[in-house]
Amino acid sequence: MSGSYDDSMIDVSSDSFWEVGNYKRTVKRVDDGNRLCNDLMSCIHERARIEKMYAQHLSEWGKRWRQLIEKGPQYGMLERAWSALCTEAEKVSELHLEVKAALMSEDYEKLKNWQRDAFHKQMIGGFKETKEADDGFRKAQKPWAKKLKEMETMKKAYHSACKEEKLAASRETNSKLESNNNPEAQKKLQEKVEKCQQEGQKTKERYEKSLEELDKLTPQYMENMEQVFEQWQHFEDKRIRFFKELLLEVKQHLDLSANHRFQNIYHTLEDTISATDAEEDLKWFRSNHGPGMPMNWPQFENMNWSRVRSFKRRSILDWSVDLNRTLSRRGTKKTPEGVTLTGISQTGSDQPVQPPKTNSISVSSNERTPDWSDEESGANPFSANGDGNPFEDKPASPVLSVLVRALYDYEGQEQDELTFKAGDELTKLGEEDDQGWCKGRLQDGQVGLYPANYAEDIV
Repeated sequence: MSGSYDDSMIDVSSDSFWEVGNYKRTVKRVDDGNRLCNDLMSCIHERARIEKMYAQHLSEWGKRWRQLIEKGPQYGMLERAWSALCTEAEKVSELHLEVKAALMSEDYEKLKNWQRDAFHKQMIGGFKETKEADDGFRKAQKPWAKKLKEMETMKKAYHSACKEEKLAASRETNSKLESNNNPEAQKKLQEKVEKCQQEGQKTKERYEKSLEELDKLTPQYMENMEQVFEQWQHFEDKRIRFFKELLLEVKQHLDLSANHRFQNIYHTLEDTISATDAEEDLKWFRSNHGPGMPMNWPQFENMNWSRVRSFKRRSILDWSVDLNRTLSRRGTKKTPEGVTLTGISQTGSDQPVQPPKTNSISVSSNERTPDWSDEESGANPFSANGDGNPFEDKPASPVLSVLVRALYDYEGQEQDELTFKAGDELTKLGEEDDQGWCKGRLQDGQVGLYPANYAEDIV
């Protein structure tokens, strides 16, 4: 009976819910509900990933343009207004990261937990709720479907009897029309018609009775099917209401216009831009880069012998370098790798020497200009080994080099002064003189003077 019942559910004659087996669409809706949970979770997850990527792009854009603005020529209040766009991007980026976190930690997890509680997987596959729905509809439909099958059998038997009766009557009529008809055969055909009529009447009565019994079962069948259907309508109602509630929460997380922090970002941005004053910016530029800058105008000064001594030291350096260039051009003999001027010897290596306390200046091989010649005729008359250096008071005593770090930015004012930035490392090649200057070498090999109080020893 079960096999025939299954066949009847598959072979449906219409699309009505009341037809046997058409409840399967309601059962399928349970499985669809679980699939919709998965689809909505994927939807939320993708939106969270978009929020994260957008936040990252905003943050990177803000940082990059902030650096460009700071290094660019824009100044004053307009610079602050332009930079406010970068601040807006960074703050909005933070809000979108919060949106991403809320979507995943609240909405996604809430949907995942609801799905786990609403749909229970079976060991053999499928969901417990799907089986319960199918069993409920099958049980409610089984008595009516059984009686329907009996009625269909009676109907088929009645229709077959009607066909047999019509065929027998046709044979009898044809036999009467024939001229050489046999009375005995005619009688048999007549008996066949009567027998078919009796059989048709019996099948008709059984068919009508079966149909009456089916009609009696129909109200109960409809009631049972309604009860099962309403049960799963309630199940679907809970899913729809939950989805609605969840989507409203997603909307609240996505709707930054309702976030007071989001509104404050643009209020602040508008205020910053509106505060831009062209007159103030022009005034600032005039005071810092224009006629409004202070100026130490020339005035009468008494002779300052300490400044003369400092100037003399720098002049000696320039004169010594020029003199060595002249001598090198005149000579034809290649000089040794170390060149000695004013009592300071350098061998071309990184070992510095201690300059004398007097105005003695040293020039390393790294200070040679493109005019320097590699050939000289004879020894340098100003070598430390000779006796003809008019600027050497006493021989230099070599000392260990000291690594120091610049405390402040310094831009050399003369050719013999070094230029460096705060934090740069250089090598101190001598002790501080009485004017507060030290000799040092930068990492690129340039040698010159710098203020001693602009650097400190690296411990």
